[in-house]
Amino acid sequence: MNVQTPSPMDGPGLDRLSPVERETVQDRIYRQLRDALIQGRFDAGEIFLAGDVAQRMSVSSMPVREALARLVSERALEAMPNRRVRVPLLTLERARDIAQARSLIEGELAARAMEKLSAADIARLEALTGEYENTREPRDIATLNHAFHFQLYQAAGSSVFMPIIESLWMQAGPYVRAAAKLHRPLTDTAATLHHRGILTAIAAGDRVLVASELKADINQAFAILERADPDLWMSENGAAS
Repeated sequence: MNVQTPSPMDGPGLDRLSPVERETVQDRIYRQLRDALIQGRFDAGEIFLAGDVAQRMSVSSMPVREALARLVSERALEAMPNRRVRVPLLTLERARDIAQARSLIEGELAARAMEKLSAADIARLEALTGEYENTREPRDIATLNHAFHFQLYQAAGSSVFMPIIESLWMQAGPYVRAAAKLHRPLTDTAATLHHRGILTAIAAGDRVLVASELKADINQAFAILERADPDLWMSENGAAS
């Protein structure tokens, strides 16, 4: 009878290993486009041609088409004739819907996350807020804002809520971009006011206040659009079409 001699690699140590994710070219293309949409780097009506995107990213057209189709299915982009894809045009009605959906869903997830936040999570939220307050670069601000919110939401551990929130952020991106053009103070230190409020509410264990501060934070950009001249909607969409 053959008796297998235990290897030094056997045992509990192997239990600590996790699966290695195999990221495809399509995944990388999707992630880059998704992050750019989330951070408001595209104008409403901006057109994507698979060949142009492929050339810019030094890849073939097929994975680009697949990534764009995925973004269309998530309503971050919309399909047009002749295989073109574009960022959806702005409408006040859709702006209101996105703001309401974000407030409801993100407020609920933030409240759930409160009970699961570790000391390391809170320290990271504090650090991100400090970095946000010390930068004036719009791209850095968008990155830090996203990092703050998603650090908070991921603590809730919901595999159902997170894809919904990512989709809403992609849809909100062009609206936040339009609001920033109208109101540059969105990029100053006052923009972190509600982040500080969220941190205060977390320290107090106040779920209602967390949801309230989060809603106020989300609605900053959308409130600017509500007050905007009606011509905004034509100028933003017309310039991009």
